[in-house]
Amino acid sequence: MRLISFVIPCYGSEKTITPVINEIIDVVSRRSEYDYEIIAVNDFSKDNVWQVLEGIAAENKKIRLINFAKNMNRPGAVMAGLRFSSGELVVIMDDDGQVPMDNLWKLVDQIDNGYDAAIAKYTEYKQSLFKSFGTAVNRKMTEIIIDKPKELSFTNFMLLRRFLVEEIVKYENPYPYLTGLILRSTDRIINVPMEERERIAGSTTFTFSKMVKLWLNGLTAFSIKPLRIASFIGILAAISGFIFGLVTIIRKFVVPNISVGWSSIVAILLFMGGLIMVMLGIIGEYIGRIYISLNNSPQYVIKQTVNFDTDQKDKSQSGRTDQEG
Repeated sequence: MRLISFVIPCYGSEKTITPVINEIIDVVSRRSEYDYEIIAVNDFSKDNVWQVLEGIAAENKKIRLINFAKNMNRPGAVMAGLRFSSGELVVIMDDDGQVPMDNLWKLVDQIDNGYDAAIAKYTEYKQSLFKSFGTAVNRKMTEIIIDKPKELSFTNFMLLRRFLVEEIVKYENPYPYLTGLILRSTDRIINVPMEERERIAGSTTFTFSKMVKLWLNGLTAFSIKPLRIASFIGILAAISGFIFGLVTIIRKFVVPNISVGWSSIVAILLFMGGLIMVMLGIIGEYIGRIYISLNNSPQYVIKQTVNFDTDQKDKSQSGRTDQEG
């Protein structure tokens, strides 16, 4: 029997997590050759999703819970769920009901065809314009910075082989970036077209600050291209300044009485100063991440787990488990 692990980061989903879990159980039960475990990670949600999950887990031991001591955002929750998973196949999905779970077997078929990762590709995103903008920018950024193929999409519904999960969880530093971790581990990735659903209830928790963190993570996690771009801009600025200086000298000889343009000088100084500050900011971001990594900042901190045995709890390499529920 093949075991499928479902990793679900949970935040603000007390009204949606129950139907999401029920649909998973229903879909998997249609295939007698498959079994399931559901790993729901409460990312210090402010609503009552933990209480809802505890009630579900009390009736079904295949539903395993992880409770964070503080909010670590989706990447940290995903890494915790992956480390505690034990299935031959591992699904990463959201908790809002937008994932078309009835298409699960389309992903499984692609894994059986030899791919290491099968990812949903939506023909139309059922999300706000703000989130669509963030998704588009992140997609273009990953194409430029970490060389993601243009035709490849990373969405909220994917299926991974066990060996790929084991490779991903070797990353123990802060700022995990799932797209980069997958791309650096395998090229056998395929998109499966399907339709995304509307949210069951509530609204997105994807805020502007989370969008900025996502962009910064994508920029600096697995590439030094931003540093090279900064160097290239610096070279261009230096060449431009040299050319401008030559032009100024030539104009002075051609038109001896030409007046000095203080406004243009100030504008140039502000422009060059801005470029320098941007480049220093990029360098500072890298140095800051190195410093935080040297301080062994955790990807997550686990306060409580439910329905895990001792061996599974030992998989928490970057967190701390205080008690068993």
